[in-house]
Amino acid sequence: MGFLSKLLTFGEGKQMKGYQALVEKINALEPEMQGKTDEQLRALTAAYKQRVADGESLDSILPEAFATVREASVRTLGLRHFDVQLIGAMALNDGQIAEMKTGEGKTLVSTLAGYLNALTGKSVHIVTVNDYLARRDSQWMGAIYRFLGMEVGLVQNGMRPSERIPAYKADVTYGTNAEFGFDYLRDNMVTRADQRVQRGHYFAIVDEVDSILIDEARTPLIISGAGVKAADMYKKFAQAMFGLVRDEDFEMDEAKRTIMATESGLAKIESRLGIEDIYADPSGQLANHLQQALRAHFLFHLDKDYVIVDGEVKIVDEFTGRIMEGRRYSEGLHQALEAKHNVRIREENQTLATITLQNYFRLYEKLSGMTGTAMTEDAEFRQIYKLPVVAIPSNKPQARIDENDLIYRTIDAKFRAVADDVAERHKAGQPCLVGTVSIESSERLSRLLDKRGIPHETLNAKNHEREAHIVAQAGRVGAVTIATNMAGRGTDILLGGNPEVLMEDVLYEKGFDPNRAPEEEPSPDALPAPSAEQRQAALDEAKRVCAQEQKEVLAAGGLAVIGTERHESRRIDNQLRGRAGRQGDPGLTQFYLSLEDDLMRLFGGNRMDSIARMMEKTGAEDDVPIQAGMVSKAIESAQRQVESMHFAARKNVLEYDDVMNLQRNAIYNERNAILDGKDLSSRIGDIVSDAAYAIVDENCPAKSPSDDWDAKAVERWAAEMTGRADFSVSAIDHDDDSSVVADALIEYLEGVYDEKKEAVGDENMRKLEAQVMLRIIDVRWMNHLQEMDYLKTGIGLRAFGQRDPLVEYKEEAHAAFASLTASMYEDFLRTLLRLQVAAPVEDERSPLENRKMSYSSPEAALESTMRAPARQGASQQPKPAPAKPQTYRKEEHDPYANVGRNDPCPCGSGLKFKKCHGRDR
Repeated sequence: MGFLSKLLTFGEGKQMKGYQALVEKINALEPEMQGKTDEQLRALTAAYKQRVADGESLDSILPEAFATVREASVRTLGLRHFDVQLIGAMALNDGQIAEMKTGEGKTLVSTLAGYLNALTGKSVHIVTVNDYLARRDSQWMGAIYRFLGMEVGLVQNGMRPSERIPAYKADVTYGTNAEFGFDYLRDNMVTRADQRVQRGHYFAIVDEVDSILIDEARTPLIISGAGVKAADMYKKFAQAMFGLVRDEDFEMDEAKRTIMATESGLAKIESRLGIEDIYADPSGQLANHLQQALRAHFLFHLDKDYVIVDGEVKIVDEFTGRIMEGRRYSEGLHQALEAKHNVRIREENQTLATITLQNYFRLYEKLSGMTGTAMTEDAEFRQIYKLPVVAIPSNKPQARIDENDLIYRTIDAKFRAVADDVAERHKAGQPCLVGTVSIESSERLSRLLDKRGIPHETLNAKNHEREAHIVAQAGRVGAVTIATNMAGRGTDILLGGNPEVLMEDVLYEKGFDPNRAPEEEPSPDALPAPSAEQRQAALDEAKRVCAQEQKEVLAAGGLAVIGTERHESRRIDNQLRGRAGRQGDPGLTQFYLSLEDDLMRLFGGNRMDSIARMMEKTGAEDDVPIQAGMVSKAIESAQRQVESMHFAARKNVLEYDDVMNLQRNAIYNERNAILDGKDLSSRIGDIVSDAAYAIVDENCPAKSPSDDWDAKAVERWAAEMTGRADFSVSAIDHDDDSSVVADALIEYLEGVYDEKKEAVGDENMRKLEAQVMLRIIDVRWMNHLQEMDYLKTGIGLRAFGQRDPLVEYKEEAHAAFASLTASMYEDFLRTLLRLQVAAPVEDERSPLENRKMSYSSPEAALESTMRAPARQGASQQPKPAPAKPQTYRKEEHDPYANVGRNDPCPCGSGLKFKKCHGRDR
């Protein structure tokens, strides 16, 4: 813990005393709560809500609310909150991060703060790391909320908007960070107010907060649509990479993950491609293809950074070892990997909406989090999220033994030592959890254990379907489990095994499907569902087996956690360690390292070189480990270097998104105002006046005689705005007064507008104006995002000219946004004035949609109008050559993907899909 964090946490002792005083109040209320009937306990919720509505603070209600939830938990789940869990919930309610050790019951803690804040009637979101945990916790903890008369919602990947709306209307909503973030973005793309699913951002409890707000924070959330196909070029560059030699054809820094072709390598690649000069391409696309091909072939490795499943390249999360479904590397890197392995190259995508996790979670009025490992990142939590970390005492003293690291010269010697240690502990009946940092390492160790005849389970990105089952049974007698990272697994390892999970195995052995409900129709190919009596008998048998095995495991020393390598982040190492010694259980942790490990090799520096030379001079054998304080310091220094690099990367992403965040808020606020009924008709006069005076002032200067005016330009502009050619400057008696021309132009445009309004009616015109404006905002904003993507990609090159890239980005982003807003209302006016109304086609749609739109020419259609080029300005710059791209991006694809071409467009324009959003498909 750094000096700054110690200084900032100086008053925690006083805070903890205050929390302890509240615990005593809650405990004093316990007999009263125990004496209430279920109905009386449930009735308290309405009473508390009324008190909050009448102005009473949550802090004053906290003791009673917490005592109510504790009693409800005992009656529904059989779990009574420990005093330290009450303290953890108080920290959450105060908008802090509660650091609680693994096994301390963080999931149960959230119910206290969640219930209390839901009494306000505002949105309470419980954020988890994956859909499985969100579903499990909503069902498991949901029993408490439902018992007390509250509704619980669940948001899952793939749910329809009609299912999401009631989920968000619930008092408490469970879901993943990605789902909450994407729903926010989608809510700001809808065309009707009733299509929005979220109802504000009041209070969020983020489980595994370090995993979500730190590890995931380098990844912006992006909703994307179909983009440009360039498969052939990716294939050509992939073929040009074969046979290139490191330090001869390219230079690479693995630690910083940078790579660059040398002059000779560049000449070789250009020759293979038949291209004279890659960097002569003004768009920068060829240079980007080169950079991504080099990275794909030499920096990114199969079964470490990504896997191939069913012919598809999928990213492996470096922190959890899970496959990151739906995510793709950005800026063409993913396509380069697909070309490298000769699998189908999926087209690049265009950004439709984006936000970073930092800026999404900063939307909440009150934010809190839980994790077992946050103190190492305390400074970042405070700086970025204004979230202090509070260390919550454990319920029982820790009995785990943390051994000093063992360091071997070679990786081979290290893995042999790990296999020998596991074999010895397995023979003694001690369960072992072996943590690896990559799929490659887990499979390597698995082969060594197979040779020794040791049965084991391997959990990695290739085998994640049975994740919860494998982890839950990792504490049984002699169990050996190899896991690629253990961050955010969310399942306790109980010594002796988990009887609930073992019950399923018992039922399967007896020929039943435990996941099948008794009321389901029997199928000839499926196992029958167990009866309630059979399920209870299986549970009783499982409890007996687990109780017996628990005694044997305790006698063997508890769970042994063995690390095969130090992770780049100390938090991940601590998370692995935390799997042993839960709730005062005995346990042991031991890390095995080698001087050839990536962390040591890339970041160890001179200390590692000194240790290697020392081992060579002393003639130390490969199988003999060393334990030295110098090594421990070198490891800690290396981890700090990497953590500092990652923090800089996250901060960099945030600094650039902060620029966009101001613009995003302005756009989204305008959209929401329109959706909520903002009257655009009242602004038509101002829009017409501004547009008319601007074009007249530009072409008919007030101090110039009419002979010097460009009257034709004004007439062409009027014709382009209305689709009609009946406005003439020469027909106006202006006496060289340009203001008279402007007034005549205003009168003409307003007359055209009034004709349209009379044709469709006031109410329909109001609806039409809202839909047109929304569509213009969306198209302009989408194009703006694309321009900002190009700008950000190459802005780093400005540093070579001694200019600050961030300052340059801010200036150009501001100019581009000014150009966007300046042209937006003119586009709006043009669209309305050019629109022509045909006879209505009656069906079951709304009156607005029943008026079939037609246009004076295809070029004047709505889509073409809104794709008109922006005015000249900063946004019209050529695309710069790309620099190092983002690591990856979380994507949601085009919401119009499954719409039929002749169906009405979902955007609400009233056009057929092929004439609207589907025009370019």
